[in-house]
Amino acid sequence: MANARGTYAIVLSLDKDTLIAVGKLTTFSFPAGYYLYVGSALGGLLPRVRRHIRGGRKRHWHIDYLRQEAKVVEAWYLISGEKLECSLYQAAAGMPQGRSLVAGFGSTGCGCHSHLVHFPSKPPFEVFRRQLGEKGLDLRRASPELEGLT
Repeated sequence: MANARGTYAIVLSLDKDTLIAVGKLTTFSFPAGYYLYVGSALGGLLPRVRRHIRGGRKRHWHIDYLRQEAKVVEAWYLISGEKLECSLYQAAAGMPQGRSLVAGFGSTGCGCHSHLVHFPSKPPFEVFRRQLGEKGLDLRRASPELEGLT
């Protein structure tokens, strides 16, 4: 399972409005609320999700910069050899109250505006999962062991 390929969604919460320098992109104002970040790991899904949950000293991905200020609330994933992060982003961006605030965040390798969506309150994952389920995608919540919550 450690070498599984797939796509993931990380939900983070940010307690207060915060200015964050995001690598080479620039400094952005991140409003308080919840953020849903999507990404793909085609050579180690679970280690990638664990790293994003725990955070890392080195900042390699855009999410690492936000992760230093925001707390992980939950993580979701689906196992697939396909890169499905753009489909997950489109579903998230279409959710009620979802706004894409940071152009290029996590999406420098595709045509999406971003792979990060902001919500003023906790995102309604039942809507997100239902939309993806209608496309035949089985999004699963990561276990507490994976998230390091036990």
